[in-house]
Amino acid sequence: MDASFAHLPPLAALLGIAAAAVLGGLSRGFSGFGAALVFVPLASAAVGPRAAVPVLALLECVSCLVFLPHAWRRAARREVAVMAAAAVGAVPVGALILAHADPVPLRWGLTVLVLLAVAVLASGWRYRGAGSVPLTLAVGAVGGVMSGTAMLGGVAPAAWWLGRSAPAAAVRANMNLYFAILTAAVTAAYAWRGLIGWDSAWLALAAGPSYAAGLWAGSALFGLASETAFRRAGYALILAAAVLGMPLWDPLTGR
Repeated sequence: MDASFAHLPPLAALLGIAAAAVLGGLSRGFSGFGAALVFVPLASAAVGPRAAVPVLALLECVSCLVFLPHAWRRAARREVAVMAAAAVGAVPVGALILAHADPVPLRWGLTVLVLLAVAVLASGWRYRGAGSVPLTLAVGAVGGVMSGTAMLGGVAPAAWWLGRSAPAAAVRANMNLYFAILTAAVTAAYAWRGLIGWDSAWLALAAGPSYAAGLWAGSALFGLASETAFRRAGYALILAAAVLGMPLWDPLTGR
C-alpha cells in the first residue's frame, strides 16, 4: 500500500472532524474570526488536539486566500499589518509563559480577562480616541501572548475593533487580513516543526468540503445581518472563547 494511504484515519475521525469543520467555517465566514474557538474543541474530541490544530491551519490557508482580495480592499492595511506583526512576535513569549507557568491557573486568569472584556463591550462602552501605533502594537502583542498561552489569539483584535465605531464590514475585513498574516506564520512554524504530515493532509481533505460549506453559509448570513446583530454575534464568539478555553473541558479533549 502507498505510504500516504497507510496513514488514512478511521472513518469516525473523518466524520467527526468534518462535522466540526461545518460549525467552525460558519463562525469564520460570518465574523471573520472564531474558527479555532469552535473547531479545535470539537475536532479535538474526535482526533485529539495535536492533530486538530494543524488541520485547522491547513484549512485556514485556503479560506484566507478566498477572503484575502475583499479584505485587502476594505481593511485598514497599515493598522492590521502592525498588529499582526506584533502578534507574530509575541507568540513565542506566550509559549514561554506557558512552558514555565502552571498552565491551569494561567488559563483561568485569561478566562477572567476575556469575560471582563465581554462585559465592557456589552455595556456599550466605546474607545473614542484615535488609533496609534503604540496602541495597535499593544493589542497585537496581547493577542500574540494569548495565542501562545491558550490559542485565544483572535480575542484581543476582535475586542479592539468591535469596541470602536468601525462598521461591521470593516471589522470583518480587518480580521480576515489579520488572520491571513497570522496563518501564514503559524503554518510555516508547524511545517518547520514537522507537525504537518499525511495524517493532517487526509483530515484536511475530509474537512475541506464541510469547511467550505460553513464559510459559504456564514458569508451569506453576514450579508443579512444588521450592525447590531453582527456586534452581538461577535460578543457571543468572544464569550465562547472564554467558556471553551476553561480548563474545565480538558478531560473531554485529551489535553
